[in-house]
Amino acid sequence: MSGSALRTTSVAAVRAAIDRNIAHSIWRADQMGTYQAAITPTGHQALDQELPNGGWPASTLIELLLQQAGIGEMRLLQPALCAIGLQRRIAMVQPPHLPQAAAWLAWGLPADRFLWLKTACTADALWSAEQILRNGSCGALLFWQPQIRTEALRRLHLAAQGSSTVFWMLRPLSAAEQASPAPLRLALRPAPAGVAVDIVKRRGPLADQPVYLALAQDATLSSTQTHSYHAPVDKHASAAVAARSVSAALV
Repeated sequence: MSGSALRTTSVAAVRAAIDRNIAHSIWRADQMGTYQAAITPTGHQALDQELPNGGWPASTLIELLLQQAGIGEMRLLQPALCAIGLQRRIAMVQPPHLPQAAAWLAWGLPADRFLWLKTACTADALWSAEQILRNGSCGALLFWQPQIRTEALRRLHLAAQGSSTVFWMLRPLSAAEQASPAPLRLALRPAPAGVAVDIVKRRGPLADQPVYLALAQDATLSSTQTHSYHAPVDKHASAAVAARSVSAALV
């Protein structure tokens, strides 16, 4: 092969590589975008079909906008949390209710897979969430925050991009009217035997209709199981980690 032919082949290979990289970074509004990060399936086929790459992307900010807490958001995330929890720890910052360790056991996840942080102020909560993302020891982070500035959201999104963590931020439904750097925003409303999911923002075409998902109820623990596991599990669940010692706690 002549030198000219080699140069032509090399240029073509470089252009193909650039096109592949650009495809992940730029998307057209009428086409579904893609992520270069790892994807965790949601466990709900109808929802996977509406999300880029078919699941929850790591290394990015995902917003779940709730009509109110406790409408099924944890059962929505259960399949993904179970998949992630088999390999890595799951962090929860500022949950609105005391985490129920008995439910984790029913899911097949021991309590020591979860890290629960309850901080005294918003600044400590934001600092804790950012350190969890930068530390890299957790496979998933759930962060409940009713009010947050756009600059803080950008900082968290930037920290998420440098991690391999699946990062969900749970905010009130009213936040849907506010600007956000999150590339994926879902609004959740209660529905009969499940939840209705409105796709507020995604890398893809606008979604005109909500996705209705049936959510199975958690299995009720028998009295024998409750007697066997209740005391030691409560001991793990009730110990909140101090906000300024996140890195040490995650090691």
